[in-house]
Amino acid sequence: MSDGHQLKLSTPTILAAICCFIASSISSAGGIGGGGLFIPILTIVAGLDLKIASSFSAFMVTGGSIANVMYNLRTKTDKSGRMKKGLVDYDIALLSEPCMLLGVSVGVVCNHVFPEWLITILFAVFLVWSTFKTCGNGVGYWKTETAKHTESRNGCEKVGNEVTKNGEIENLREPLMGVEGKENSGFPWKKLMVLVMVWFSFFIIYLIRGNSYGQGIIPMKPCGVGYWTLSLFQVPLAICFTSWILFSKQPIACLGPNKQGVSKLIFPLMALMAGALGGVFGIGGGMLISPLLLQVGVTPEVTAATCSLMVFFSSTMSAFQYLLLGMEQTGAALVFSFICFVASVLGLVVVQKAIKEFGRASLIVFSIGIVMALSAVLMTSFGVLDVWQDYMSGSYMGFKMPC
Repeated sequence: MSDGHQLKLSTPTILAAICCFIASSISSAGGIGGGGLFIPILTIVAGLDLKIASSFSAFMVTGGSIANVMYNLRTKTDKSGRMKKGLVDYDIALLSEPCMLLGVSVGVVCNHVFPEWLITILFAVFLVWSTFKTCGNGVGYWKTETAKHTESRNGCEKVGNEVTKNGEIENLREPLMGVEGKENSGFPWKKLMVLVMVWFSFFIIYLIRGNSYGQGIIPMKPCGVGYWTLSLFQVPLAICFTSWILFSKQPIACLGPNKQGVSKLIFPLMALMAGALGGVFGIGGGMLISPLLLQVGVTPEVTAATCSLMVFFSSTMSAFQYLLLGMEQTGAALVFSFICFVASVLGLVVVQKAIKEFGRASLIVFSIGIVMALSAVLMTSFGVLDVWQDYMSGSYMGFKMPC
């Protein structure tokens, strides 16, 4: 990579591919994509400029999320042959996805307006806080698991969760906020179709509107009246979809019977904040909403599975937009995407095997914490270097207009 625009087969490219493989295998366990690691690797190691690295990252996150979704959506049966409920909580996904997509759009605008130094500070503060909270949750889960293993070895048969004969905790993945519903005996096709409908609704808006440079399927003045009208249309769209789910009589699987109603509002608000911050930082919202879900009591396995589904929808939307707007080096991006797919499969198999063998779902929480800590160091360092270069070159470092 000499010119920063053409990716060629070279030692830096191979090193970047290896680093991305490792990053994706770690990120896959937490279902958080890994964009916060891919972008620094592609810019620092492979030498890509930030714009191309961001487009590559969208494809790579998509590749990894496909592996996660395929793994989590596959049909499972118990020992009696009955279909088991999957780990993905579609109610949380339905409540979160519209507001997350809206938040990403708001965050992208803020990314253009905010100065680089402010973005770097916000990113560092939020990720450091999230990393400490996530690691704290991981330690808490680890201690709980250790206590349950100790009790099971001492012959205790009932300690809140059902324990099998060989001491393995069977119901460790039961949500902390309530008992799962009994209605999910089959695959929730209706909820999945609603998620797809949400995806298409926002995608059509993005497709028609184009970007701030006038790149779209319909000739439209960049940042004109039509551009902002379509952009603002996302607000009532997100409100309609969220309200539809929010005020439905369908209870959320991971919420207990005494925590319905107002408690549902937690998820769209968290998704809106995570999406907005993800749009500001340019890394998507998967990494940011995971610690928030863990904080309100969603178990690690449900958090990872649900986030992977949301990451799939958001990353595929970004990837399709890059394609339709004339993305360069699509072949190289697909190669890196396949690398991340294979790495995610490997990471999922290894982590899930460790969870089944040792009964340690907290491994998922620690994998999320590791990715967030690495992202905080890499992205913050990268941002500090950019700020320093702007300062030394005398560039304007204040707030800018959105267009």
